[in-house]
Amino acid sequence: MTACGGRDRAAEQLAPEKLYERAHRTLMSGDHRNAVRYYEALEARYPFSDFARQARLDILYAYYKSRQPESAIDSADQFIRENPAHPRVDYAWYIKGLVHFERSANFLERWFRADLTERPPQDARSSFQSFAMLVERYPDSPYAHDARARMIFLRNRLADYEVHVAGYYLKRKAWVAALARARFCIENYDGAPAIRPALEIMAAAYEGLGLGELAERSRAVHALNYPEAPARTRSGRDWWPFN
Repeated sequence: MTACGGRDRAAEQLAPEKLYERAHRTLMSGDHRNAVRYYEALEARYPFSDFARQARLDILYAYYKSRQPESAIDSADQFIRENPAHPRVDYAWYIKGLVHFERSANFLERWFRADLTERPPQDARSSFQSFAMLVERYPDSPYAHDARARMIFLRNRLADYEVHVAGYYLKRKAWVAALARARFCIENYDGAPAIRPALEIMAAAYEGLGLGELAERSRAVHALNYPEAPARTRSGRDWWPFN
């Protein structure tokens, strides 16, 4: 261990191009934590070199792969703030979105396929926003296609959460609150699978408020969009999974 530590310290004293080469080679070999150390040493010793500027991009991936999400996000934000016109700033947006995307479900939840609709989706929102910035500002970026695909998943995830909250209010007969969340889902996530239950919640909430005409209108919209799937029980008491 002493010998390894000595070699690391010796490497950190290398000239900037050699230190960058060592960091990049370590990163490519999959030793992400040591790569982070080399990149950090390069930035500390030669902050104004061309190699340090490149290292500020490379270290984003190293942080991400070494499971240091906060460092990855902070470094991405710093790079975006300090280099808004950099030709590879799209990569910083992509890594930021990717880190938040990975944090939206931890290892055990992914392994056991846990239902995430009950969890407040802060990371999902942050990930969606980062990917949206990437797609809107850099539509020709090599990362844009993957970002768009992830945005579809995140959009459905956010819609599911709105329906979950609307159902929670519906169970407690908080009709106005249930109606507001269902309407928000419909207005902001058109086309998501959650639109169907959102329409059903709207119909039940209107009925609970004694607004039969509006309830019928919601059911008519449901029938128009989902002719193969008739709306479920009007009152909401026989079909909503919280009951």
